[in-house]
Amino acid sequence: MEKEYKPQYIENFVQKHWEKYKTFSVYKNKKKKKFYCLPMMPYPSGNLHMGHIRNYTISDIISRFQRMLGKNVLQPIGWDAFGLPAEQAAIIHNIHPEKWTKKNIQNMRIQLKKLGFSYDWNREITTCNPNYYRWEQWFFIQLFKKKIIYKKNTLVNWCPQDKTVLANEQVIQNSCWRCQTTIIFKKIPQWFLKITNYAEELLNDLKSLTKWPQDVINMQKKWIGKSTGLQIKFKIQNQKKYIEIYTTECQTIMNIKFIAISPEHPFTKTLILKNLLIKNFIKKYQKNFLNKEKMIKKKLYGINTQNYVLHPLTKKKIPIWIAYYVKNNYATSAIMGVPKYNSIDLKFSLLHHIHYKKKNDQNNNLTIYDQKNNINNISKKKNFSEIKNFLIKKKIAKKKIYYKLQDWSISRQRYWGTPIPIAYTQTGKIVTIPENQLPVILPKNIIIKNDINILHKNKKWINIILNSQNLIRETDTLDTFFESSWYYARYTNPYFIKGMIDIHMAKYWLPIDLYIGGIEHAILHLMYFRFFHKLLRDFGFVKSNEPSKKLLCQGMVLSDAFYYFEKNGKKIWLNKKNIKIKYNVHKQIISAKLLNGIPVHYAGKIKMSKSKKNGVNPLKILKKYGADTLRLFLIYASPIESSLEWQENGLIGMHRFLKKIWNFIYLIKNSQENFKKYKISELIFKKINFELNNTILKITKSLKNTYSLNTAISYIIKFFNFFKKKYQKYEISLEISKKSIKTILILLYPFAPHICFVLWKKIYNKKKKSIDEEKWPIPDFTALKIHQKNITIQINGKKRHIMKVNIDETKKKIIQKITNLENLKKYFKNCAIIKIIYIPLKIINFVLKN
Repeated sequence: MEKEYKPQYIENFVQKHWEKYKTFSVYKNKKKKKFYCLPMMPYPSGNLHMGHIRNYTISDIISRFQRMLGKNVLQPIGWDAFGLPAEQAAIIHNIHPEKWTKKNIQNMRIQLKKLGFSYDWNREITTCNPNYYRWEQWFFIQLFKKKIIYKKNTLVNWCPQDKTVLANEQVIQNSCWRCQTTIIFKKIPQWFLKITNYAEELLNDLKSLTKWPQDVINMQKKWIGKSTGLQIKFKIQNQKKYIEIYTTECQTIMNIKFIAISPEHPFTKTLILKNLLIKNFIKKYQKNFLNKEKMIKKKLYGINTQNYVLHPLTKKKIPIWIAYYVKNNYATSAIMGVPKYNSIDLKFSLLHHIHYKKKNDQNNNLTIYDQKNNINNISKKKNFSEIKNFLIKKKIAKKKIYYKLQDWSISRQRYWGTPIPIAYTQTGKIVTIPENQLPVILPKNIIIKNDINILHKNKKWINIILNSQNLIRETDTLDTFFESSWYYARYTNPYFIKGMIDIHMAKYWLPIDLYIGGIEHAILHLMYFRFFHKLLRDFGFVKSNEPSKKLLCQGMVLSDAFYYFEKNGKKIWLNKKNIKIKYNVHKQIISAKLLNGIPVHYAGKIKMSKSKKNGVNPLKILKKYGADTLRLFLIYASPIESSLEWQENGLIGMHRFLKKIWNFIYLIKNSQENFKKYKISELIFKKINFELNNTILKITKSLKNTYSLNTAISYIIKFFNFFKKKYQKYEISLEISKKSIKTILILLYPFAPHICFVLWKKIYNKKKKSIDEEKWPIPDFTALKIHQKNITIQINGKKRHIMKVNIDETKKKIIQKITNLENLKKYFKNCAIIKIIYIPLKIINFVLKN
């Protein structure tokens, strides 16, 4: 055995062994309980970042642990390979996005293997591979035939930077989720997927996700936005038409001062034809609507249509206003204006001088009319429940449920994505591409430009002949979230050629037992992920209602970030290595300057990213410390749900710990200890045995139940240090030593597999199987039962009580327990403790004085 711990050498050796013997390849095995552990698939950007590595380390630790429990573990990996970054790179580097993507995948695959993740590489998926997306195109056609996919002209969220449509879920605080550019609105033809058909089910099934983070559940509930209320008809004066409003506060109906309708409301469109003033207002509205920033500033703008509706109860005239703030795409696009109870209505009424007096009506009865003008008297004291029932009975109103969730906009005006398998006749009729002509593959010989979807200009590709008919291909491509919504099911058999999903394999492996990824995907990927699973279920591919039993959301990795402003106000992010930093005594940054002395701004510790230039190159860390050190640090530094602050000192500490283990086993194996030792007593032996089994028990709970991975590492470190001290002090038999070392290595193996693999091999040579095949240790509960001793408690020399204490409990802890015992409190009351005489694990005597 080499004296020095050399991580690069041993990690390379172990990784070659795993690759040669396909150690982590997995197959269907009905004799074993399955465990499907899945980290969210990465985008092949070229280099792994620490957020990736933390996510995949968590997944790998749990996968290795579950294998040692005897389960049949599936942990696959793949690449979410379509998308805008590849196009942007193609423009910058004058390279085809496919070439750029494949190069990045190759690079990141090497990095993942260097980190020792136990993936079944035989199941690797790349979403830009035609063998994968051909089934996506096939499914698109099936959904279109079932009318779950449709196309319509609509106002969409448009990112002027990325020059493509965004789904509602991809708009964060009025900005593009990817580049943070403020969105504008644009009216274009667009493909939609009817996620709203599943709104109620998506909401109700959240109750079954008891092992998902509550924050994710709450965010999805809010995004689905179920609302139950009344839809009430207001007759337009002198017309046979009605305006329907939706309200959840029907009790405010007697306080209406105006009706507000959206500029896109059908009644608005009829007014435009007759009223030039309204026509000009709408033109102005549409111009401002294209710029969401302006629209937000002017959202309380409106215009009086000079038309009225009749109150459905009192028959009083109520003015109709066109108002910016009324949502066009929610409910009926019309609301009751009730300034008395609604702050936005109040602001609107004040801005436009709509008559409003806040006064209490002393009359206890309301005279109301039905649609036939019959008089009815209703008492106010009934809290308007009678009014509600009256409206429903007379068919003026009906109960209605609405959702904020909108249908998913799935087409994108870009090149690097899955081609939509649709073509059009000269008259615009939609034709699906025949299944025997799938996949529709993107044209290869192209030059990407930044300003257009280049597929429009590729006449050779878009013009096709089908059944002797000249057709034009659809030039939009699918949203990349489409690919990442079903990959988990394809992993169950990625080479299946008879269909989209191998039903038998999906039945065995699904649902996922543990899904791991960032909480930032709560209403993006995770909503589509759940929705797609329900589609697959309804097509008979899967059996369960939800794709994953448990969701684990890891925290971000944070690092120091710095920037300065250019003259035009643009923020420029800087690499830390180009900055001179000044710290205070608490090691906090108090100033930062460029090497030429120009001051820069400190942004604090924020999420590592390429754009902020605050990332850390994983390859440099691997070269310096090794994969096991990095894995340990990323888990030990904080609970997995919390953010982790990058500190190289933490890496040094973990590296030192691994070196200690290596050196200690080297010492035992070579029997080089020359110092005098005490003979081990039965008490010390029992204490070692207790600590050993207690450590197994605590780590098992941490890995199996709570996923408290950082505390599991601390238990390993604590037991190792404890045993090392005992070994150095006492004559411990080879049997106890081997048992303790074996336990340490098995417990550490999921976290730092390379060093454990090699040390196991060094201890056992070829006499024992690889540590990869070892079972997880089971605690000896007999050893845990004998860890307590009876001690006699005396007060001023008189026996007062006998108490059980743990053999490893400190004197301080024992005293604290005794003074809190109910039956002894009377002795300590109003007394001072003069002296405490303690004979360990036998007697403790308190000398008290009044």
